[in-house]
Amino acid sequence: MPNLDLPTTTDVVFVDTLRVSANIGRDWWGKARAQPVEITVYLHLKESYLKTSGESDNVLDSVHYGHLTKTISNLIKARSSEPQGEGDTGFADADDLIQAVSERAFDLAGEAASEVRVVLGVPKMILLASSFSIDSTIVNGKPDFVSSKKVFVNDIVLPVIIGVNPHEREEKQRVVINILFYENNESTSADTPDYKQIISKLSKEIEPSSFLTLEKLVMEIVRSCCLSSDKIAAVTVRAQKPSALSFAQSSGVQITRRRETFV
Repeated sequence: MPNLDLPTTTDVVFVDTLRVSANIGRDWWGKARAQPVEITVYLHLKESYLKTSGESDNVLDSVHYGHLTKTISNLIKARSSEPQGEGDTGFADADDLIQAVSERAFDLAGEAASEVRVVLGVPKMILLASSFSIDSTIVNGKPDFVSSKKVFVNDIVLPVIIGVNPHEREEKQRVVINILFYENNESTSADTPDYKQIISKLSKEIEPSSFLTLEKLVMEIVRSCCLSSDKIAAVTVRAQKPSALSFAQSSGVQITRRRETFV
């Protein structure tokens, strides 16, 4: 028998990209108001939980994803009409929304769920990027403990002088940057990284700069992001030059480093 790398057996019920409007704190312009958000929820069920419904063909033997959708929508609607202080309504921040969604998901699934993974997309959170999202996993029985949290800032487009050829030293070219932040869930720091400020600061540092190689550019971005907050455990940065090669879509470099590399 060949030694196959087979996946473990898992059962998941999910709702993909539920689009709603929610107040999750101040937006890019500093205003506390509702903005579009996209919520994806994965209910990771206990082993073989869906065996019964898979045989009976009865939705009552599963966790109804229609009920999960309605539960989340009702949560957003209810919190949007309740004052949260100083005249604002909604949620304190994105993490508050994720926590509230996970709690409702656990309430619905009960002991059937081992953990809940929530991916929250906030398209208008960072204007320089095409998308911003938070991917958090919460373990059942530990409502205040996030077992993992990753933050994605995708397709930041910056004009940069980069390259070794003479013509590349004369004109700025587009560099497309994707950043993945891994937060340290064991950090004692109470401060949540301000990703709007991190990206704004990064843009101001990079745009006036000049680099010969993508490797140097990416390493500088990794360093800046790793040192931007005590809660950042590691960072992955990918940078691409769409104009570098005539017959390829882009060329690029990707680097991952832990925070302690630079401390």
